[in-house]
Parts: sequence; C-alpha cells; structure tokens
Amino acid sequence: MSVLFDISHTTHYRYHQPVQLGEHRVLFRPRGSHDLRVLATDMKVTPEPVDIRLIQDVYSNSVALVTPQSPATELKVECSFSVEHTGTRALDLPLNPDALAYPFVYSDESRIALQHYLMPYYDDPTSELHAWARRFVRGDGPTGTRELLVEMTQSIRDSMRYLARFDEGVQTPYDTLRSGSGTCRDFATLMIEAVRRLGYAARFVSGYLYTPWLDDGSPEHVGAGATHAWLHVYLPGAGWIPFDPTNNLIGGTDLIRVGVARHASLASPVSGSWHGFPGDFAGMFVDVQVRRR
Repeated sequence: MSVLFDISHTTHYRYHQPVQLGEHRVLFRPRGSHDLRVLATDMKVTPEPVDIRLIQDVYSNSVALVTPQSPATELKVECSFSVEHTGTRALDLPLNPDALAYPFVYSDESRIALQHYLMPYYDDPTSELHAWARRFVRGDGPTGTRELLVEMTQSIRDSMRYLARFDEGVQTPYDTLRSGSGTCRDFATLMIEAVRRLGYAARFVSGYLYTPWLDDGSPEHVGAGATHAWLHVYLPGAGWIPFDPTNNLIGGTDLIRVGVARHASLASPVSGSWHGFPGDFAGMFVDVQVRRR
C-alpha cells in the first residue's frame, strides 16, 4: 500500500550586515526509486539566484548548485515536495542462502562496487569500537546476519540518549560510545563504523522522518522538525536495507531518503561559502514538515 507525503524544508541563514555569498550545494530532493516516487517539486531562493544548476553527484544524489545574488543579509532556501512511498519490507526480503548466517562473504563483483562502504572512515587504534561491535555476535550458537543488525539497532535506541545538537558536524563513534548520547547522525555514524568492522557494507543516509504524532497523536519519533539521518546496510539478496538506530525503525514508510554517502560530512543538506567578518553571522533556522495525506 502506497502512502502520499507532502514535505516542506526551509533553511534560513541571516547576517548582521551584507556579506558576499558564494555557490551553495543544496541536497533537499528525495531520492526516487522503485519504492519512492517524487510527484512534484518546487524551490524558492532568497535573494533571487544568479544561477541554479541541477546535477547528480558522485553518489547519484540530486543536487542543486545555487549561486545567490549578493551582497545580501540573508540566504533562504525553501523547498516543497510531494512523494509516493510504498515502503521497504526489510524484514521480509529473503537473503541469499550463503548470507543467512554471520559471517558471510560478498561476491567479488559486489566487493568492487561496495569497497568504499566496507572501508571504515575512522581508525580504531585500541579496538574499542570493534570490541563493542563483537558484543552482538552470539557465543552460544549461530548469529543471524540480519538479526545482528536488528539487535544493534535496538540496543542503540534503548541504551543511548538522544540530545539535539544544531552545530554542524558529527561526533566520532568513540565520543558517542563514551558519552552514551548523541544526535541521529551520531548514532548512524556509530552503527556504520561498527558494522563495517564486522564486514558489512554500510552507508550514511540523510532525509526526512514522518512523525505520526503530528497528525494523529501517535507516539513521537525522535528527530521531528529537522532533517534526519540513518544508515543503509547492503545484504546479499535483499540489497540496501534501512536501519534507524535513533528510533529503532527498520524499513517501512516513515523514512524518506534524500542523500547517501560514505560519511555524514558528504551528505550535508546545505553547504557553501560566504565572505565577511565572523561576527557578521546572525544565525541559522531550519524547519522541516512532513505531512501524510
């Protein structure tokens, strides 16, 4: 059964005095495929842009390259989308027989395509992260390939505290482990790095989260009102499967992907440059609304 969503996403930068605005990279548009169809899009930029170019980046994400008129005291990007989402029945998709139990081996051809998602981004000199990941490998019998990921997703949700942080960037997985807290992008990064050390191919995903409580009072998902982050893990026979350790979601229709990348820093919703004095920056406001029709 398909679900229709209307999405609005606004990012507003303000400056105390006119500054020179450089080119900005905007990654807002949902990433369509067999399970997610983009029905309508609209984008408004203030001040009026000199140029807008739409490209696909190295990860095949849809990116708008925006050059605003300047000098200006603000940069505001307002986008709206309508999408049809059929969802991913992640726990029902069959795995290849030789990938049902952990450890498993990707085919030679798959490893060539997946090599950048198999390679850890962070060093692990004391094996702290590897030791944490190994906790999910059973010692009393076979470990299911998918069951390991399900347990890790739930463990992060149950044992760690979500703390909103509006600064750019992402914590290292070690900071997240030691503090037992973080944002959605921190939890996604922790799980990505952990499963890579176990031999899984994983990638960072940015996007939108539907929160049913906004419409009908259902229990709240963490991460409403802003962009969200989770991860995909590639499983032979099932393909890329979504895992959201912030909310313990696996597949379904509530996760609406926008961008994928090897690391969170490569899937930022907005990135660009401006020229002025550090004190000229007056702040940033982000608002994301996802409504189900």
